Amino acid sequence: MSKRALVIEHDPSISLGNLEPVLREAGYDIEVVDARTADLELMDATGADVVVVLGNDSGVYEKDRLSYIATEETWLASRLEAQRPTLGVCFGAQIMASALGGEVYKGDSTQIGYREVTPTPEGSQSPVAVFDGVPVVQWHGDTFTLPEQATRLAGSSDYANEAFAVGDWALAIQFHPEVTVEMYRQWLADGRESVTNQGLSEDELMREHMELNERMQAASAEMLRSWLHGLEKTQ
Repeated sequence: MSKRALVIEHDPSISLGNLEPVLREAGYDIEVVDARTADLELMDATGADVVVVLGNDSGVYEKDRLSYIATEETWLASRLEAQRPTLGVCFGAQIMASALGGEVYKGDSTQIGYREVTPTPEGSQSPVAVFDGVPVVQWHGDTFTLPEQATRLAGSSDYANEAFAVGDWALAIQFHPEVTVEMYRQWLADGRESVTNQGLSEDELMREHMELNERMQAASAEMLRSWLHGLEKTQ
């Protein structure tokens, strides 16, 4: 019997990227919904075998301005309460943290480009261990407090909370290992003002990406395979 992966998207340019072929290889049928327009209240939060919550240009704390974020968080809280397998990437990690009782807020710095994340001792025994010594794409200026029931898996020079887990069923990563070359080119074009404001060069960031991308792609696939394998062992 095929398995179902429900992907919560907020912008077509912030897609599954290199995570998609890994899900398909593992036997998942993929359904993508746009949180900005989908009727999440009408969807069973616990129905999908796996939910993946992707990135967003907006912040979790913008609920008053963007009502869909509150709806999404309530839906996600129901899923997490039921301990159903959920993976969050960047905004996805932040809204998972908020749904679990953490606080999401603007950080002291904006990260754009490749950065190293350092696994904690617990992270070294988790799927994120593959990023030890492998720089990954960062594109965020928000952060969050660690939910009480979560285990911190990784940090970086700027942000202590780069990844966390709850049991074997919930994994949240603040960074962007899913980014393909095509996605990164699009992000740099769309985010040209942000890149310039940070004193960065679009050409230099692209050169860095071409140099470091292959190792990140391999680590991304290995992380997801490891997490999915862990789900199979507990089901």
